[in-house]
Amino acid sequence: MKPVWIVDDDQAIRWVLEKALGRAGMVTRSFVGANEVSAALKTEIPAALISDIRMPGTDGFELLKHVKEKYPSLPVIIMTAFSDLDSTVTAFQGGAFDYLAKPFDINDAVALISRAVQEPEAEEIAVGVGRADVSQDKGILTQSSSVAMQEVFRAIGRLAQSNVTVLITGESGTGKELVAHALHSHGARAKGPFIALNTAAIPRDLLEAELFGHERGAFTGANALRRGRFEEASGGTLFLDEIGDMPFELQTRLLRVLSDGTFYRVGGSQPVRVDVRIVAATHQPLEDRVREGKFREDLFHRLNVIRLRLPPLRERREDVPELARHFLAMSARGVGVPVKRISEPAMQALAQFDFPGNVRQLENFCHWLTVMAPGQTVGVADLPPEVRAAQLPVATVGMSVQAEAQHRTWQQLLATDATLRLSRSDPEVWLVLTQMFERTILQASLDVCRGRRVEAAARLGMGRNTITRKLRELGMDAGGADIAA
Repeated sequence: MKPVWIVDDDQAIRWVLEKALGRAGMVTRSFVGANEVSAALKTEIPAALISDIRMPGTDGFELLKHVKEKYPSLPVIIMTAFSDLDSTVTAFQGGAFDYLAKPFDINDAVALISRAVQEPEAEEIAVGVGRADVSQDKGILTQSSSVAMQEVFRAIGRLAQSNVTVLITGESGTGKELVAHALHSHGARAKGPFIALNTAAIPRDLLEAELFGHERGAFTGANALRRGRFEEASGGTLFLDEIGDMPFELQTRLLRVLSDGTFYRVGGSQPVRVDVRIVAATHQPLEDRVREGKFREDLFHRLNVIRLRLPPLRERREDVPELARHFLAMSARGVGVPVKRISEPAMQALAQFDFPGNVRQLENFCHWLTVMAPGQTVGVADLPPEVRAAQLPVATVGMSVQAEAQHRTWQQLLATDATLRLSRSDPEVWLVLTQMFERTILQASLDVCRGRRVEAAARLGMGRNTITRKLRELGMDAGGADIAA
């Protein structure tokens, strides 16, 4: 039985993998650095190689390059505690079998290594495609513990060098265009153009000319030949956002381009040939659109070659702190003020919020906090009304039975009442509802605490000045002093 080689300067990682793989019936051999591995490969070829990236001397990427040049069929698994998109793409483009983001689940690691040992040829990635000159994708931020986003990174790493059509699905605000740009910038077409077009944002009458261009005199106002987005994107990538909203009659023309790479400009008689990679995106379930007769089934199958689903923010809550810090810094630079920090309780409140608008909504919250929150540290009371309303039932433990019942009623209404759910899209309506709820909570707290604001503020997780300010804003201030018991 060929051994599995483990390369890591961290003794604890080596020990854990040795024990786990041993229990799984595999033989192991461990190395502290890449230089030892290079020497050992001259006399023995392992069943698989698991290597860290950051080690003294030669790093894991250099070792990967050496191994794939000399022993292309040897499966290599890259381990890293710094799992960003660049590292993931570099690993896959270098021919890695897969990668493990530290900290990893040991059972998942053993299962992955077992696959590498048993089916190395089935998973091997083609070698010989030099790494493109890639740029940083600073908009795609995630923690190594975010399983959902690590799967997205894996997919980008495997798809980047391919020309295959990709369909990105996910709710609005999840970052579909960022992923499309990452597929382009990390791939073989990185030096070509990246053209993005939101098919839902262009009027129906103009969309055809926007996509395919037009000849001079094709219609009133067409005073010169105009190249469309397909021609502009030739040699690169065309990103078609909200493809589910494309008019049905234009879907036939798009299908033709996807089939043979040719089309006619509006008013033209000569075919135009282009070399374009298509990445499409939609927040709608296209299968439903097909059943409703609003989307061509043949076009759906042309686009749905590889589907990449982006998780909503509520499925990757562990990313909220890093995203929030990034957006706060970006917003502070934009308005020229010092960067604000979010207190731990406020960050927990943000992480617990469901974010129906996903990452875009979190970005908007951070812009709002940069401008509206007093002081340099953002507390729970400084958060937007939607977040505070979602947190108040948790913060009022210990109040009267009547108040708790009111809280539960409000929470149930938020979950079940369609009118309240729709009101979230109307800021003015939502503000009125939130103020009604805040008055109820504040009054109930003051009643239980016999008017003592300091005690009421503590129960609500506020400071004394904050509750005084809230009472004043809501027209409930009775003079500013605590009422005697």
